Amino acid sequence: MRRGRILIFILLIVVVGLVVAFVALRTLLQPAKPQTPTTVQVYVAGQNIPQGGKITQELLTTITLSQDQVAAVEYTTDEQADLLNNKVAKFPLDQGVIITSSMVTDASQAVAIAGPQWAALIPPGMTAISIPISRLSLASYGIDDGAHVNVNACFLFVDVDPAFQTILPNKFDPLDGVTAGPNITIGGDPALQEGPIGRAELDPSFLQPFYIEPNEPQRPRPSCQALFQNVVVMKRGNFQLTSAVDAAAAQTAQQQQQQGATPPPDVVTLIVSPQDAVTLSYLVYTDAKIMLTLRNPSDQSRMATEAATLQFLLSQYNIPVPAKLPYALNPRIDALAAPALPNDIVTVQPAP
Repeated sequence: MRRGRILIFILLIVVVGLVVAFVALRTLLQPAKPQTPTTVQVYVAGQNIPQGGKITQELLTTITLSQDQVAAVEYTTDEQADLLNNKVAKFPLDQGVIITSSMVTDASQAVAIAGPQWAALIPPGMTAISIPISRLSLASYGIDDGAHVNVNACFLFVDVDPAFQTILPNKFDPLDGVTAGPNITIGGDPALQEGPIGRAELDPSFLQPFYIEPNEPQRPRPSCQALFQNVVVMKRGNFQLTSAVDAAAAQTAQQQQQQGATPPPDVVTLIVSPQDAVTLSYLVYTDAKIMLTLRNPSDQSRMATEAATLQFLLSQYNIPVPAKLPYALNPRIDALAAPALPNDIVTVQPAP
């Protein structure tokens, strides 16, 4: 009985050993499952991008690559903010090319393309135009290269004769006589004299007609409006001359400037659309007064503005027109002048 138990126990050990050996052998002989590689989305040019073209989301697409195939200079979807942060192409990029850091640069840096190097600063579809400026119109020279500005313009309007295109009122010249036929002349009215055309009014007190003429030329009516918003300043002042003749002239001018004071800038170059450039050309040659106002470069908002006229000022700011009273201030005031302050007068002491 005892011997039978021992045989059964040995048999169980052998069976368990065979099962363990079978499982271990099957595990060793089974081929290892391949590991799924980690993939990364990489940006490529979705269409042809010209040299100096701005990198935007619409121009890009992505492809899937394994992690070990992605170089450090390639842009992944995790680096989207950096790629779309004011970047332009250094050279033409064909469709399907993987975008790397060596292919793009910041838009504020010039790209080596045909023509002047600063032409690369102009986005496609835009153009650069220079306009005259002064210290007042340039925010006390607080506006510099790369600044974002609004462009305001002021005009003077007058009434003109539609046919003559001259400022009203017209002047009349009475005819001495009208020729009615050969050697026949009808005399004119000797009471009429040359002068501006006025109007007839009836005096309510004496019931007598009077002919009233203007005692001064027509007063122009000013109007100011914000024409363009969020315009980028390309350059304040003149660009650097490049040709040999121009470089020599610039060197002479620089030597003269070193001897005296540096003159302030008198022009500024703006990056605008072609239509806005035509508008600015019209404003310059019609003697409109242009002013630039500085704005925060991160402010992308646009606000609708009302044109400033005399009627707008009176209604918008509730300015009343003074009534004609039987008394007035003394002394008489015909013009508003700033008061003279003691600190405004600078006394130059003679050298000892």
